[in-house]
Amino acid sequence: MSYPSTPPPGMALAASPYPVPLPPGWGALVLSANRGPYLVSAPSSYRLKIDGRDVPGMAEGTFHIPVPAGEHDVRFTDLLGVPAMTTRVVVQPGTGHRLSFRFGGWRNRVYDGAGTDVTKFGMWSNYTLLLITSAVIGVICCGGLGLLAMLDSSGPS
Repeated sequence: MSYPSTPPPGMALAASPYPVPLPPGWGALVLSANRGPYLVSAPSSYRLKIDGRDVPGMAEGTFHIPVPAGEHDVRFTDLLGVPAMTTRVVVQPGTGHRLSFRFGGWRNRVYDGAGTDVTKFGMWSNYTLLLITSAVIGVICCGGLGLLAMLDSSGPS
């Protein structure tokens, strides 16, 4: 069975806070995203991409996005295009497929409508990366200062 791969005239890939009418052979992704533990809401600083195309209008909350029925690659990327969360879904014609993107304190994860973890790739959160980077820099700096102090004390008197 072949499904349409391009939107019909007037049907762009865009997030809507309300259910939208679906053309024949299309389904909907019902995506929700939480704010995350960040100072700036994660969905407002990340970009939603479906099959490599940017989807405008996605923010914190639940949004409906009409897509052609079939398999789709869904991901949130940072401003540089590095994926934070990735999953693949199969959308059936005339139905909605629920996904919940959860930006967490330790890991970013994707869950389906039944609460099953369907994350293909979930990057560590920004806070975890900051903590790891700070620890490495701290060890390098403190180790370097300790080495300098040791070399200074072992020098000629």
